[in-house]
Amino acid sequence: MNMKNSGYLKVVFLSVVIGCLIPAPNAKGIPAFARKYQISCQVCHSPAMPRLKAFGDEFAGNGFRMTEYESPRHFIQTGDDRLSLFRELPVAIRMDGHVTYNFDNRGSSDVAAPFVVKILSGGEISDKLSYYFYFLFSERGEIAGLEDALLVYTDFLGTGINLTMGQFAVSDPLFKSELRYTLEPYKIYSSRPGTSTTDLKYDKGLIFDKGFSTGTTIVGQIVNGNGIGEADDGYLFDKDKYKNLMLRVNQDIGQFITIGFFGYTGREVVSDAIYSDISDIRMFGPDITFDFNERFMLSAQFVKRTDSRIFVPSFPAGMMEDVETLGAFAELIYSPKGDMSKWYLTGLVNWVESDYDPIDYASATLHAGYLLRRNTRVVGEFTQQFRGTDYGKVSMGVITAF
Repeated sequence: MNMKNSGYLKVVFLSVVIGCLIPAPNAKGIPAFARKYQISCQVCHSPAMPRLKAFGDEFAGNGFRMTEYESPRHFIQTGDDRLSLFRELPVAIRMDGHVTYNFDNRGSSDVAAPFVVKILSGGEISDKLSYYFYFLFSERGEIAGLEDALLVYTDFLGTGINLTMGQFAVSDPLFKSELRYTLEPYKIYSSRPGTSTTDLKYDKGLIFDKGFSTGTTIVGQIVNGNGIGEADDGYLFDKDKYKNLMLRVNQDIGQFITIGFFGYTGREVVSDAIYSDISDIRMFGPDITFDFNERFMLSAQFVKRTDSRIFVPSFPAGMMEDVETLGAFAELIYSPKGDMSKWYLTGLVNWVESDYDPIDYASATLHAGYLLRRNTRVVGEFTQQFRGTDYGKVSMGVITAF
């Protein structure tokens, strides 16, 4: 074995040892709910946080409430039946850290702890109104602020429609990035060409959703279309006068299969240092999920995006028209005993190809986890990137929340 390979193995071994001592990202669960209802995280997660099983999805859809558990004991009795005050504010804390090797193809190891510290809270304010948010108290060493922040009104005006207002990931009705096991993201959701600020990541807006007895779910969104950055001098978050729309239809087929299709349409003002113009944006695509009793889950998503024009300051012409971006991912999760499993395996494949070459991407990821406790697990992950410079990256750690 040459010295170079020997050094590589030493770093990987050191990462494994240190990683078993340091928390790592992606603990989406909020133990405040388990604490409030005095139940195990297993009731909603399978086999571990952050992945939700059917009951967890139903719990979130009901505004983070379990109707059969509701009782006045959760609230202070003030004598005013129009006032809801928690006896104890539901709060949870998540601390993330990780040890990595060769991230960003730098050929070096890094200890990032803490990488993220989150404060989370959520619950019902009344029989119809609920809230959920988390505050990124520290992200990469800086105070990052709010990410998810929602108010949910269930069964709005007796229509059976749930109304959500706030900031959220546009992709949540498709596949929730915050609920994945891997550090590696669903890359197509964050891909945007040129100077565009529109993607399927976080945005501010409204969500309307309704489920039907046929196993059909319809979700609509109205969003600003430019993310969740700071407001301008006029206290406005939207950079232009346009609002973007998304519609998602989801259908259960039998016991194990779910198919879906979404469409997104919008406009945005795109600009460079001198000129500005209007770009029409269209995104659409199908998805499918096979879920066999929470033991074996296979999910896949395809997205096609078109931008009528984008500005590219580094290009001689400065602008490209009719830019097409294609992307997809497939994710496989294996839990040998379903929600009773003590370990699991996850594989993820990403692919993005665009007329705007800088966002081309391809990768394959293998992730493994072992549960030390319901809210603590040891994880390891390896990702091989194929587009541009081929290289691999390793991460080890422990995921925890309390």
